[in-house]
Amino acid sequence: MAPLVVLLVVTAIARLAGWLHLTGWLDSWPHAARLGLAAMFLLTGIAHFTEPRRSGLIAMVPPRLPAAATLVTVTGVLELAGAAGLLIPPVAPVAAICLAVLLLVMFPANVRAARADLGIKSMPLPLRTVVQVVFVGACVLAAL
Repeated sequence: MAPLVVLLVVTAIARLAGWLHLTGWLDSWPHAARLGLAAMFLLTGIAHFTEPRRSGLIAMVPPRLPAAATLVTVTGVLELAGAAGLLIPPVAPVAAICLAVLLLVMFPANVRAARADLGIKSMPLPLRTVVQVVFVGACVLAAL
């Protein structure tokens, strides 16, 4: 739930700053969403490297995939790189689309974890699915 809260709060604060003309860059929802997503992916990316979250994420990787720990490390690096990319205007749209794809690719691990009751337990699968749609939607918005 923390990633959703971070996304919503940072995006709202960024957009408010734009409305108050504190910065011209935050003059649109896509720009505010980029900042919110960058904060969210910074949070989730760090979780790939810190315990106890790292162990929970490793447990979520389907057993048919090789080197679960390596996959968690790679996805963490991709999330952190994507967060940085969202803050660089020329590459932000590409970073947003790549992060949307990453979210879609990683979602089966969330489904498996919810069904098998393992890994990081955050919310029931139907609610987690809705939250995932919000995350992907925010990425699409940030790509505009």
